[in-house]
Amino acid sequence: MSVSAVAAVSNGAAQSRRLSGIDAAFLYLERKEIPLHIASVALFEEPIPFDEFVANIDSKLHLLPRYQQIVVAPPFDLGYPTWEPDPEFDIQRHIFHVEVEAPGGEAELSALAGRILSQVMDRSKPLWEIYVVSGLNDGRGAMIARVHHALADGVSGAALLNIMLDPTPEGSRAIRKPRSRPLPKTLPPKSLPDALTSAVHSSLENLIAAEEGMLDFAQSLLGDRMQAGLKELAALLPELATPPKRLPFNKPCTGERLFTWAEFEFGDLQAVRAKVGCKVNDVILTVLNRALVKYVKMHGEKVAKRYLHVVCPVNIRSQEQGQSLGNRITFMPVILPMNEPNAMRMLEAVAARTQAMKSARAAELVAIAASWLGAAPPPLQALFWGAIPSLKLPVPLFNIICTNVPGSPVPLYSVGRRMLAAYPQVPTGYELGVGCAAQTYNGKIFFGLTADAHGARCEQASRFHRGVVP
Repeated sequence: MSVSAVAAVSNGAAQSRRLSGIDAAFLYLERKEIPLHIASVALFEEPIPFDEFVANIDSKLHLLPRYQQIVVAPPFDLGYPTWEPDPEFDIQRHIFHVEVEAPGGEAELSALAGRILSQVMDRSKPLWEIYVVSGLNDGRGAMIARVHHALADGVSGAALLNIMLDPTPEGSRAIRKPRSRPLPKTLPPKSLPDALTSAVHSSLENLIAAEEGMLDFAQSLLGDRMQAGLKELAALLPELATPPKRLPFNKPCTGERLFTWAEFEFGDLQAVRAKVGCKVNDVILTVLNRALVKYVKMHGEKVAKRYLHVVCPVNIRSQEQGQSLGNRITFMPVILPMNEPNAMRMLEAVAARTQAMKSARAAELVAIAASWLGAAPPPLQALFWGAIPSLKLPVPLFNIICTNVPGSPVPLYSVGRRMLAAYPQVPTGYELGVGCAAQTYNGKIFFGLTADAHGARCEQASRFHRGVVP
């Protein structure tokens, strides 16, 4: 994406703006045990020159006004928080140079990423950070970038990458920075009347959106595709009614994160996909499922009559919304059989289940339920989301989260250095001790595996990693 396209995406983000209900939920849910940011660990063919990189980002950051804004909460959580310009914005508080520990191999980079990803982000400043890493023993460079989930999801998080990376080694020239009036030294506190007005406005907006979503869904029930999807879904009801069983990593999280990765040739996944006639995402879920089968067996547990309950984020942006900031996602539950030893038959079973969920528009049902929750007054939403981490449920809601984000099909560069790999990270927490994210880039697909240090100890995480590596 060109810098002019980034400017179009960020249009209107400079003004004060309320967070959406789902954006705010990521703030309400966060605890030190549940750091809720998305991230990426990137490798480059050469070390990144720090000062040149900072100057490059500084010359383009005005294209993303939201990345210079902080979250301001209203009194008593009466309305959603708002994005407000940071009067003390300093890019030096967001971009850091770090040296990886000796001997500077993949294990040391993985450990560094884990330490960074374990830290809850500082809400007194805009919610993004970049760590430029040097000291790798193979002469390469690395970068660790993270953005709070309240600011962006996996798709819109690419906006920061779009100003970090260029399609050519020469880079792209930034659009001239517009003149702006200096900001006051401090932000005025939100008044109680303003907060009350915001709360009423938010509730009305969300109620209207919920009603519109329900009407659209009701009309779709009359369609042939929906009727067929409901029949397919009915056949899976026995599985859907089976509560998830805890896997070895489904235990309360501590917040201490481990991060490891793997990669495949994208063409290999495409060849497997073509044999069954399914989606690439079905292949990704099958790879994950088979890795978890190995992992569970390593712990001496049986997989007969067991299912993996996966939740998959689904992007619901319209074409016009593109990579608009914030969260435009819903979630699709998928239940995968773990007792199928044949890889191709497992893939066929996975594809059948994801297709049934899509045909029955399961993700839209989740979105409608979320929209009705969003119609509740913001103070009640804050209480609801804030209470979830403390709940003690007899069974987990699901076992694992898995997300797949499309990336660039061509090589990208940062200040002239070619990016070799980009391993995405998805947050975990509550009793989800492992999360899996996948991203395509330049003919490969990169897996990032996040594990809680308590839910999956270091040696166990490495076993899980070996289960994914072909």
